[in-house]
Amino acid sequence: MITVVGMGAGATVDAEVTAGAELVVGGRRHLDAVRLPEGAEQVVLGPLAPALDTVGKYVAEERPVVVLASGDPGFFGIVRALAERFGPERLDVRPGVSSVSAAFARTGLTWDDAVVVSAHGRDPRTAVHLCRAHPKVAVLTGPGAGPAELGAALRDTGRVLVVASALGSDRERVERVTPAEAAARDWGAAVSVVLCLDEARALGPVRTVAGGVGQPAGWALDEAEFDHRDSMITKFEVRALALARLGPRPGELVWDVGAGSGSVAVECARLGAAVTAVEKAADGVERVRANAAAHGVDVRVVHGAAPDALAGLDEDPDAVFVGGGGRELPAVVTACARRARRTVVIAMAALDRVPAARAALTDAGFSCDGVLVQSSRLAPLPGDVTRLAATNPVFLLWGVRLPAHKEGVDE
Repeated sequence: MITVVGMGAGATVDAEVTAGAELVVGGRRHLDAVRLPEGAEQVVLGPLAPALDTVGKYVAEERPVVVLASGDPGFFGIVRALAERFGPERLDVRPGVSSVSAAFARTGLTWDDAVVVSAHGRDPRTAVHLCRAHPKVAVLTGPGAGPAELGAALRDTGRVLVVASALGSDRERVERVTPAEAAARDWGAAVSVVLCLDEARALGPVRTVAGGVGQPAGWALDEAEFDHRDSMITKFEVRALALARLGPRPGELVWDVGAGSGSVAVECARLGAAVTAVEKAADGVERVRANAAAHGVDVRVVHGAAPDALAGLDEDPDAVFVGGGGRELPAVVTACARRARRTVVIAMAALDRVPAARAALTDAGFSCDGVLVQSSRLAPLPGDVTRLAATNPVFLLWGVRLPAHKEGVDE
């Protein structure tokens, strides 16, 4: 058996746990904190592959191994790698208190509704987008993805960051800072976890299912669910197909360009994505904000006209929805296509705009497809009978970035 011991929040390891072990694997601080059996080989964890190779030699000879890990080793920890390599039946896992649960305990908050994301050795953009989209996020940090980098990316959000360092040790520190304050500091290597909180929404409703990334009960909501002006809103039939082609998901960023009422932006946020809405009309900006607040989601709203307003957006989006069809549409689509990592979806009422929009997508290296959406809704007539009332037809184009062009986007 491989005994995997979690050393979380100051937990100690009884000598009997390591007694008899012929190989003990762990971080330097974990090895220094336990009494090791005389003659046992030690492997200080650095690169994982060589350590697993050494464990494999002992397992093959049926010699006992102890692995020391931080917190709960089954929670974003070494249990996954050990189970994949040697099989879960060989593991005797003894969990400790995870850094996430300890950090939330220090702040006096429940974490059954928190989103937990690992940025250790991963692209930090996923963590940033989750922090933008959700009110309670725990980020497991790593080099290049610590409090300073998170703070720099979240300066405009009004979030509070709780930085928990050296949890459980005599050097433990738990500090509440603004993103700007976090960005201005060198936090060193002792950070255990960072909590990102929207304090207005941090105390959510009582939950029966844990996890902060839930799916809404429905989407393609009726237009009556949104405040809008003179029916200037993407109709739910068109919105349903647009959402299907956008594919908004947790950890991604979506732009809604020419947002109008913000119905697409709000729906993408309800599905877990971080969303930036760009709207040129001042009353439209306030309308988008009001609709986002009414649906309990966070949408960043930028007041400005595309394509010029897009130049001020630092982060490239995964998907873009372009609404409206003015003279600037080809330039807007071109600007969006240059930066979209995955897909661009365009809704147009005017047939004349379709060729130019399609050309803008294909010229940017996207495959392009589309459909004319025509629908008729049931409408009552006198005498308890029903007729079909046609809605205005809308062209929906969507472009998907071709594989040959992905490398340049991801750099």
